[in-house]
Amino acid sequence: MQLKKINPNLQQALIENELIEANEMQQETFSTIKSGKDAVIQSPSGTGKTTTIVLNVIQRLEKTHDESTRALIIVENKERVLEMEELFLKFGNYTDLSIFGVHDKGDTDYDKNVISMGLDILIGTPNKINALFSSAGFNMNTIKMFIVDDADLLFKQRMDAIILRLSASVEKTQRIFFCSEITERVEVLADKIMIEPLFFEMEDEE
Repeated sequence: MQLKKINPNLQQALIENELIEANEMQQETFSTIKSGKDAVIQSPSGTGKTTTIVLNVIQRLEKTHDESTRALIIVENKERVLEMEELFLKFGNYTDLSIFGVHDKGDTDYDKNVISMGLDILIGTPNKINALFSSAGFNMNTIKMFIVDDADLLFKQRMDAIILRLSASVEKTQRIFFCSEITERVEVLADKIMIEPLFFEMEDEE
């Protein structure tokens, strides 16, 4: 995948998974995400937003560090958690990054224990992430990337209050929303929690 200064190990994993060419969204947003700036990225459904999240998180984190969670990715449901976990295992094949997914149907005590032992990337549904961090008192200030996937859908389901609360627990981090549509709620929350966010709007390629 031809992206400027992409990590060679990540590049190799992408090639092995037949991802040779970056699409418009990946090309347009790669430098911004790599720089650590806040962003709202809109692209139609089915255009590779999940892939874009995964490759950018691997690019920024590169390798395991200490025992602190450095990327928090909030997704809509269990299916999305499992889908993203699978992609991280594929594209992170040449890294030692640790990934863990949590969802509403999982065992909370087990999830707490795994997180407390240390991991790099945590993927989860809003309610489960909120329950874990509020009950266990984890330190959120190690998080370098705070990403919300399908932000428009989650905010439509009234999850914006949880996102706001979780974001407020992180002193300094990169905040990114991915969405299929930049709704008023997406704009309002971006304005509340982000610092001078860049907005990217991709047109449907059809």
